[in-house]
Amino acid sequence: MERAAGFALAQSFAALMANGHGERAGDLLCDFKIVPPHRTDMPAARPRALAAAASMDCPSVSVIVVSWNALPLLRQCLPSVARTAYPNLEIILADNASEDGSAAWAESTFPGMKVLRLPVNLLFAGGNNAAWKHARGKYVVLLNNDVETPPGWLGPLVALAESDPSVAAVQPKILDFSDRNRFEYAGAAGGFLDALGYPFARGRIVDHLEADTGQHDEVHELDWACGAALLLRRTAAEEVGLLDERFEMHMEEVDLCWRLRSAGYRVLAQPASRVFHVGGGSLDSDSSRKLYLNYRNNLVMLYKNLSASRWRRVFPLRVLLDAPAALVLLCRGKPRHALAVLHAYRDAHAMARHYEHRGGALPSYAGSILADRYLFGRRTFSRLPARRFRCRLPQPVHRPDQPYIPGNGPAGEKEGHVGQ
Repeated sequence: MERAAGFALAQSFAALMANGHGERAGDLLCDFKIVPPHRTDMPAARPRALAAAASMDCPSVSVIVVSWNALPLLRQCLPSVARTAYPNLEIILADNASEDGSAAWAESTFPGMKVLRLPVNLLFAGGNNAAWKHARGKYVVLLNNDVETPPGWLGPLVALAESDPSVAAVQPKILDFSDRNRFEYAGAAGGFLDALGYPFARGRIVDHLEADTGQHDEVHELDWACGAALLLRRTAAEEVGLLDERFEMHMEEVDLCWRLRSAGYRVLAQPASRVFHVGGGSLDSDSSRKLYLNYRNNLVMLYKNLSASRWRRVFPLRVLLDAPAALVLLCRGKPRHALAVLHAYRDAHAMARHYEHRGGALPSYAGSILADRYLFGRRTFSRLPARRFRCRLPQPVHRPDQPYIPGNGPAGEKEGHVGQ
C-alpha cells in the first residue's frame, strides 16, 4: 500500500509541476509527509529536489526514439517528449547514422538527453535493440520520431503496468496528428489479429478510420500494441527476446506482442493516455517497399508463432486472398506494388529456414476481417460479431477518468488472458 501511495504521489506531483501549480504540489507533499507543513514554499524554491523526492517510488522509464534523416520531424515532435511530466525518466535518441545534423541538433537543444550515434542505419528493429542496451529503465518505451506527446501521457501507461506483473506491454490511444479527433492508422486504440493473421484495431478496420467519440475509452486486452508508442516491461521483453531484426521494420512489434502472449503475459491498451502520430515518417503510406515489408513480415510472423498444423491450414487460405489482391493492384496500374506482394512471398519462404513453428497463443478473432469489411460492410469495431472472438470482448477494467493506483483496481477485477 505504501508503494501504491508513493506511485500515486509521483504521478500527481509531476502533473501539478508540469502545469505550473507549485503551491498545490507543495500541499500534496505535505499531505504525504515528505516535507513539513510550514515549508509549502519549497516547490517554487527547489523543484528539482522535490521532483527527486517524488520519484523515490516511481518506476524508472526509458523512452527510445529511433530516427534517420528526419530532422524536421524531430523539431516538430521531440520537444513535446522532452516536456513529459514524469519524475524518473530518461530519453534516448538513437540516431541511425543520419546525415542531416539530427544528432547534433538534439545534443545542443536537449543537453540532458542521451544521444546514441549508431554507425550505420539499423532501421527500426535494430535501432531500438541497440538503444535498449543503453536504457536503464524498469520500463522501456518505443516511441516513433513522428509522435507528439502531451505532458501527462506516460503516467497512466506506467500505472497500468504496475498494477499487475503479468502486464508486459501497454499502448496509449493513438490519434491522427492532423485530425486529433480521429484514430490514426498504425495503432488506433489497440490491435487484434484475425484467424488468417491480418491485423486490425479498435478504431481501424482495414482502411476505415473511426472518429474518436469515446467509444473505446476502456482499458482492454489486445493481441498487439503499436510500436509507434509502446511501453514494455523490461524483464518480460528480455525473457522472450527483443524485436526480430530480420523484420527490419513493420510488424516487429506485433510479433513481439504475440511472443509475450504465448509466454503468458498480457498486452493492454490504456486510453487514459493519448498521443498524436504523424505517420509515414519512414516510408510513405503508398510505398511499394512498405507493402512488401508488411506482407513479408506478416507471413514470417505467422510461420513463427503458429503451430505447424495450423500453419498448414492458414497458408493456402492466405494465398487465395493475397493473390487476387496482387492482381487488383496490377489492374489499378500499380505493377510495382503487385510485384511487392509476390516478392514478399518469395522472401518469406527464404526467411522461414531461420525459424521453427512455436505455437502458443492464437489470434483473438476467429473470423475474417477482410470478409467483414468488404463482404458485410462492417467498418467499425463495434459491428464485428462478438461470437467470433475467442476471448471476451474488451470489457472495462476501470474508466480512464478514475485514478488507477497499483494494487487498488476497481473491485479487484481482472480480465482473462487473450487468445489462450
